[in-house]
Amino acid sequence: GWAMWKTYLGRPESDGTRCNAIGILGTTLDSNGRHEEALPVLEASLALNRRYCSHDEEVILIAQTNLASCLSDLGRDDEALVLKREIYTRRV
Repeated sequence: GWAMWKTYLGRPESDGTRCNAIGILGTTLDSNGRHEEALPVLEASLALNRRYCSHDEEVILIAQTNLASCLSDLGRDDEALVLKREIYTRRV
């Protein structure tokens, strides 16, 4: 979680390991019930992945899935459903 993020924070924003670290932080927060804290982290993770890893469809889909899960956990089902439909469309 936080320790990993702090380790890679000094790397360039485009660094793949840094992008991975922020995603892990977000999913760790979410899986530990800290959904409100996880949401902006997962949103940032998706934005970074879209910006720097747009060529890797799987990375984008994972980030979207993590964000959709967090939104569902927060009871924001309409927003989660939009993402889940996009994920489904891209996987089929």
